[in-house]
Amino acid sequence: MTQKSIVIKSALDARQAAYFVQTAGKYEAEIYVSVNEKKINAKSIMGTIALNMQEGQTAVITADGRDEGAAVEELAAVLA
Repeated sequence: MTQKSIVIKSALDARQAAYFVQTAGKYEAEIYVSVNEKKINAKSIMGTIALNMQEGQTAVITADGRDEGAAVEELAAVLA
């Protein structure tokens, strides 16, 4: 399992949330994002929108699977 904490650079609008989910979907690993007490599947558009990621919040990206390292790094780059 790979995990990384990052500070969100800017809030995600619907288009950016869709890009985030598409990026997560490229990977086989199970990927989760948590902000505060909420944890969602990064491959879920509804979950990503519901998480309501805002600028300055700390997000934790966790992945488990064959390509977990690459998944965490690329998704962290999308948010940071």
